[in-house]
Amino acid sequence: MTKSHAACRWSQLIVVCILTLVAGCASLGPQLPLPMTDDTEPDDVALSVRTLGSDGEFELLSSAEVARRLQAACCERPLHILALSSGGASGAFGAGALVGWTSLGTRPEFTVVTGVSAGALIAPLAFLGPSWDERVTAIYTTGLTDGLFQSRGLGALFGSSVYSAEPLRRLIEQYADEPMIEAIAREAARGRLLLVATTDFATGDAVIWDLGSIARYGGKDAKALFQSVLLASASVPGMLPPVILKVRTKGGVREETHVDGGVTLPFFIAPAPTDLPQATAASSQPAAVHVIIDGPLRHIPRRTHANAFSVFNRSVSAGLSHITRTTLEATLAAVHQRGISLDYAAIPASYPLKGDFNFGMDSQRSLFEFAATCAETERLWVPVHPAGAERATQLPSRPATAQCPAEDKFIEHLAALTD
Repeated sequence: MTKSHAACRWSQLIVVCILTLVAGCASLGPQLPLPMTDDTEPDDVALSVRTLGSDGEFELLSSAEVARRLQAACCERPLHILALSSGGASGAFGAGALVGWTSLGTRPEFTVVTGVSAGALIAPLAFLGPSWDERVTAIYTTGLTDGLFQSRGLGALFGSSVYSAEPLRRLIEQYADEPMIEAIAREAARGRLLLVATTDFATGDAVIWDLGSIARYGGKDAKALFQSVLLASASVPGMLPPVILKVRTKGGVREETHVDGGVTLPFFIAPAPTDLPQATAASSQPAAVHVIIDGPLRHIPRRTHANAFSVFNRSVSAGLSHITRTTLEATLAAVHQRGISLDYAAIPASYPLKGDFNFGMDSQRSLFEFAATCAETERLWVPVHPAGAERATQLPSRPATAQCPAEDKFIEHLAALTD
């Protein structure tokens, strides 16, 4: 075990120890902002989108309204939706998949890009298209992610997290700069949508942010708010501190506390599948959905050490995989019923992941290159065809160590459930 790996294990063990020691000590640390009752959103707006208007105020749009506006703005263009999931260090998989897809030459312009946590960090780059692949590649192959988790030591006992947010904040500030904000604003003006999810810590609800509207109408505060939303979406509770966001609505300005969107949503499709236009024989521009899962959908059985951290880590990992798999199954069924094609990819269980929070250069680059190779060789996607469509011929099986998502029988099995 290397020194850095050992330090990481000890830091993660501290998380469990701290949670155990302070579980009953509510007085430790300052209190986080709590919105007034009148400021909280109503219960009937699940999966709605928080968008910024030209007046500088946020409003909440229902999924149906988002679909209506999208159709009005993009009626002459095919509707392509890309969803990028949460996944910690496994975000390198989604990044590599996009770059490999560009090399293959079949990557479309996405009408809507959604992201959660690690997927939210990639989403702006995916939204802007292949011309930004060089920046994507640099982030995940040149060591820019090294040291993202910087321990706060004993300071964690009196703060809201074990790790400092500054390394991740600096990385976001480095790539989500003024040229990016301006480019996203231009694309948003064309009617395209860039959406990311956070979790409102006070209410426990998912919040979906329209980053394109922030880039377009945020003015001098656009960059800071844009970066803060990305940081919040990737701020794993307890690992990184919550992010305080100022939100201006017709009721005035309020402060909200937000954390990792993966707490409430592993990934999401927007508009909701039930609001997407149903494919018909007369449809000239049917919708197409692509989902990239930055993680495995199952785990190969392995021995686990009989200590608190190992048991906790294994249990959380299994739970997240199950939630992601359940969400994917529901999404596949909903999209299939609308007659819409969907392709998805996930990391095969046979891939030797080094841990959810291993952001070392070698680990990140290996996963990035693996996904890029799978995409370039047309072994990334598992298709879910609309009802009545013929299923493509199976690709030949390969050794377990070389399996890509399209060759993993468990990943492919989920597609078969819609038949």
